[in-house]
Amino acid sequence: MPTSSASATDAAKPAASGGVQSLERAFDLLERMADAGGEVGLSELSASSGLPLPTIHRLMRTLVACGYVRQQSNRRYALGPRLIRLGESASRLLGTWARPYLARLVEETGETANMALLDGDEIVYVAQVPSKHSMRMFTEVGRRVLPHSTGVGKALLAHTPADEVRALLSRTGMPAATEKTITTPEGFLAALEQVRRAGYAVDDSEQEIGVRCLAVSVPDSPTAAAISISGPAGRVTEKATEKIVPILQEVAHDLSAALASTSPQS
Repeated sequence: MPTSSASATDAAKPAASGGVQSLERAFDLLERMADAGGEVGLSELSASSGLPLPTIHRLMRTLVACGYVRQQSNRRYALGPRLIRLGESASRLLGTWARPYLARLVEETGETANMALLDGDEIVYVAQVPSKHSMRMFTEVGRRVLPHSTGVGKALLAHTPADEVRALLSRTGMPAATEKTITTPEGFLAALEQVRRAGYAVDDSEQEIGVRCLAVSVPDSPTAAAISISGPAGRVTEKATEKIVPILQEVAHDLSAALASTSPQS
């Protein structure tokens, strides 16, 4: 992998955490680029990170040489294609780690359990454990849907600023999957307010007629994630919701703790 004398010098400096300072700084820059939409200028990175321009330039030069960042014709920097493979592998692992918690949801609620991530403007399902009922819901792992018609989409966007939600909806449009799908930005923002008040999201036949879904976000997840249960509306009733939601919330917190514990301890 390409190196430089500057990066070798940085590597000799220990970070406050006991790790390598240059690595911590490089990953921090990548995360700042992602938060900014994937493309930034060096001055923007310097302003947000507090690092001097020469340091950022050295780090970005190394990331470009490795394929994790690319320099655009306008001299701005964008996340590089080599990150895609890492992201795909990480999302598969995240789904694998979540499966025992989804299995617990199935055991305690009787309904199909899912885990989904927000990937760009879309929802992608990364794990599922099916219900044991003969009549059950099935969503293919890897399936992508738009956020406005799903419980997990509402859970994932509930705390996103309204202007960012409107921008997303303007990019994706709000096609109706069923007659109950929310198809206006105002209606969707109102639904997000309800999610914030209630602490969980509902998809009531908005993605598929006769199917009801309850969803909560996974707090402090390394990437925006939500878990849900879905089943026939005749089983996932208002009365059943009162029992299921606390279980969903408890499992989400336990999964969050498990994901946090996967980081190595010094």
